[in-house]
Amino acid sequence: MGNLRRLVLDVLKPLEPSIVELVQLLADQEGVDGVNISIYEIDRRVENAKITIEGHDLRYEAIVRVIEENGGAVHSIDEVAAGRVLIEDVITPQD
Repeated sequence: MGNLRRLVLDVLKPLEPSIVELVQLLADQEGVDGVNISIYEIDRRVENAKITIEGHDLRYEAIVRVIEENGGAVHSIDEVAAGRVLIEDVITPQD
């Protein structure tokens, strides 16, 4: 089976820990080369975040565990990539 290289997750998280703390916890996971967290909605107690993780051999279960142990919940997996090469989206006539 091909190695997981990119995950884009839609996550609901509490205000604490901050995204600075959460990004560091995720970046420390085995196989992770980089993490980006963008907040796209804030409520009084929670934030909706887009979390993009890239690496050479991502462990989905370990990543979800870090998110859940810090009070978050994965709403959806919005993108996933695996294999030796990352393929970027291309615009097609259907788009």
